[in-house]
Amino acid sequence: MVSFENTEIAFESKSNAELTKAYLLFKFIGNKSLVGLSKPFAGIAVRIPFPFKYMIKETIFSHFCGGENIRDCEATIEHLSKYNVHTILDYSVEGKETEADFDRTTDEIIDTQERAAIDDAIPFNVFKLTGIARFALLEKVSAGEKLTEGEKQEFEMVKERVERICKKAAEVDRSVMMDAEESWIQPVMDDLMMEMMKKYNKEKAIVYNTYQMYRHDRLNALKEMHAAAVKNDYCLGVKLVRGAYMEKERKRASEMNYVSPIQVDKASSDKDYDAALLFIAKNIERIAVCVGSHNEKSSMYMTELMKEHNISKNSTQVYFSQLLGMSDHISFNLSRAGYNVAKYVPYGPVKDVLPYLIRRADENTSVAGQTSRELMLLSKERKRRG
Repeated sequence: MVSFENTEIAFESKSNAELTKAYLLFKFIGNKSLVGLSKPFAGIAVRIPFPFKYMIKETIFSHFCGGENIRDCEATIEHLSKYNVHTILDYSVEGKETEADFDRTTDEIIDTQERAAIDDAIPFNVFKLTGIARFALLEKVSAGEKLTEGEKQEFEMVKERVERICKKAAEVDRSVMMDAEESWIQPVMDDLMMEMMKKYNKEKAIVYNTYQMYRHDRLNALKEMHAAAVKNDYCLGVKLVRGAYMEKERKRASEMNYVSPIQVDKASSDKDYDAALLFIAKNIERIAVCVGSHNEKSSMYMTELMKEHNISKNSTQVYFSQLLGMSDHISFNLSRAGYNVAKYVPYGPVKDVLPYLIRRADENTSVAGQTSRELMLLSKERKRRG
């Protein structure tokens, strides 16, 4: 049986020094006031070569990221592999504005796919659409607004980049996932992923779309996407998460006077997440899933569903995934029990990965009990080691 209380297994990959470093980092993240004060300062600090950029790189960056380039990630990939935990390489650069930036990011994503092609320890790659497309353009397309001729050409280039990434995934036989983002640009992302699934998911799931279940409309969206997959005879690739834009979503909805897409409370998010897991388990012949969750109950529930629906622990239809630096008690205990597990390993230049790091800090301070749970487990293991 899987136990998420086993800290010996959870932290066996960490030295005493690494354990202490993680403990101190989560103590800092758990302080909302300190996190709030540090966020505006961080953007300036990373542009100062020494000592502030070095301090960020050696603390929060090194804990949550694999490095600044693929080569830097090699040690993390190898280290995780020793414990039968796979890697999802994530070039976490976003928010750029020029075509040259978008092309460079696309090339980098292709490089992660080529790296995955020679290593069974990397079953997935991932990308964000805002890494290869201008946010304002995606917003306009999602809203159904009329594009100028220049914008039409720009969007064609976006589609070509997505096509290039998904085609490469099929060529190297490694799945690729598009991350979900803000709700007001999600429609265009859903449409692009559906087209790619129709093309590349005929035999198995190569292309995965992401569903944020802290949105009250995504359970129905998942069911609609499944119906489309059945109708068009392809496999639905699903990455299931709760979400990472809650504060931004609620603020925008309030400012613009529309109903927030976010669930009314955490219990509603949990209910829809687990309902989605049940729906997937019942329809596993047509769905492949990456269970992206730091929630112990949902992770355990999926193991129970797999047993109930005769889905083998090592079925390639089911992966569990957590972010590097978080929820090791879930990742490593599931892996030890024989389930497929992959850690998200973000990487990129420190200054460019800062938005990702800020979201991690926000997530840990806004989700009730998450930081305290990490601290409790780290403390338990430190005490066990004496």
